[in-house]
Amino acid sequence: MYPSGTQYEIRHGDRRAVAVEVGGGLRAYDGVLLDFGVDEMARAGRGQVLAPWPNRLEDGCYAFEGEELRVPVNEPATRTAIHGLVRWSNWNAVELDTARVVMEHMLYPQPGYPFALRMRVEYRLDDEGLAVETSAENLGDRTAPFGLAHHPYLLGPADELTVSFRARTKLTVDERSLPIGREPNDLPETFVVGDRELDTTFTDLEENEVRLGEHTVWFDDAFPYVQLFTGDHPHVQRKGFAVEPMTCPPNAFRTGKGMIVLAPGEEFRGRWGIRSGGTLPALPS
Repeated sequence: MYPSGTQYEIRHGDRRAVAVEVGGGLRAYDGVLLDFGVDEMARAGRGQVLAPWPNRLEDGCYAFEGEELRVPVNEPATRTAIHGLVRWSNWNAVELDTARVVMEHMLYPQPGYPFALRMRVEYRLDDEGLAVETSAENLGDRTAPFGLAHHPYLLGPADELTVSFRARTKLTVDERSLPIGREPNDLPETFVVGDRELDTTFTDLEENEVRLGEHTVWFDDAFPYVQLFTGDHPHVQRKGFAVEPMTCPPNAFRTGKGMIVLAPGEEFRGRWGIRSGGTLPALPS
């Protein structure tokens, strides 16, 4: 038995990717993502689906429609609940073709999140690269709070990557990495990562993409936030650079900012992917 469960390989031409049963995420996308081995766990969020909230939730506590709710704190160092409830759960491949797989997970009501969601993630390879579509349908009889992110690391080393993106605003954070304010983005539009350490949320995006070398992480308007992380984690060691499309900022269940509320029967859909080919604009002289 593999730590990430059953492996689902898809191919298109010389492109190959592998989705996994545990967490429904991507274990490999050859030559593009920082993969993890078939005998490894998906540590540091590599390739994972982050739902029903991404990033950190302060003290694991929030209020929704007058009810005080508490989920387990799973990052003791920051006293937060991080990255939701589905990244270590079993997902099923409900559709599988040569170049496409659809992973599904039923998130049943539980203490701290008494809501019912059916989540699906479709991974597809084509001539342009990888396309991912995620849906979440509220199957319960009450409204449900929801947020989503995906956590791919582009293959590094991070220090050597040239990044290009356009966002007007970044979130400032406290010592627990929880947002406390907003300020203008002070990064140049195009820069070499070098020794920068980023674990930063950006918003007010002027274009829905982040370019790294010959690869572009793109996302639709369902993701108005993006987290950039230089991989400063013992299990990554800056060998990859994470670009995380997010529907909401950290702590959204506490603040309500960017939080999606799904009515009974309502469905969320969002798309992102990685397009390969082309080069970044030249660095300013």
